[in-house]
Amino acid sequence: MTLTKRLAWISSLFVGMILLGTMILAVPSQDPGSQQGDNDSRIQKGFAIAPVHLNLEGKNRALVGLGSYIVNGQAVCSACHTCPSFTPGHSPFNGKEEQINTAGYLAGGVPFAPTPFVSRNITPDATGKPAGLTFEDFEHLIRTGEDPDHFTPLLQIMPWPTFRKMNDHDLRAIYEYLSAIPSNPRKDSDGPGHCSGPDLDF
Repeated sequence: MTLTKRLAWISSLFVGMILLGTMILAVPSQDPGSQQGDNDSRIQKGFAIAPVHLNLEGKNRALVGLGSYIVNGQAVCSACHTCPSFTPGHSPFNGKEEQINTAGYLAGGVPFAPTPFVSRNITPDATGKPAGLTFEDFEHLIRTGEDPDHFTPLLQIMPWPTFRKMNDHDLRAIYEYLSAIPSNPRKDSDGPGHCSGPDLDF
């Protein structure tokens, strides 16, 4: 083999190795750090941080766990929908051991003075639907901010412009979780609960 042919063969081998390495790197990882692994760990963490007993009957367990992770670990829903957010004397913002107010968990009643707005009860109604909403109603509300039961055509205070960017799977998980939490009979018409605002319950 001449020197020229040998150099051409080595160059071809080198290029082939680079292409093979590129293809290997392009294959999705299946290790625990992959998206599926992260999803599994989020589901487990969601169950670990759920502050209330969950009714899993007829529910998709994986969606409930993921929904809990989003609601309790990312979206901070309890800060505005639980009044007060923490059991009195157990606010971490006051240096105390955190204890979620499970008696009022996600039952609304947080006032947003000086506006007339009060957070809504998003626990399941008598039919098991969170805030009385079907999933289609819930998705529409989050995607558009339109709530026929509100004071204005579009939700105020509620950060729906951010939440609407979530994918369909995550919104379904949130809804499934909210369907699994205990129902609370508090009516939105009851007005503000016994707190002055989100996270101001010392």
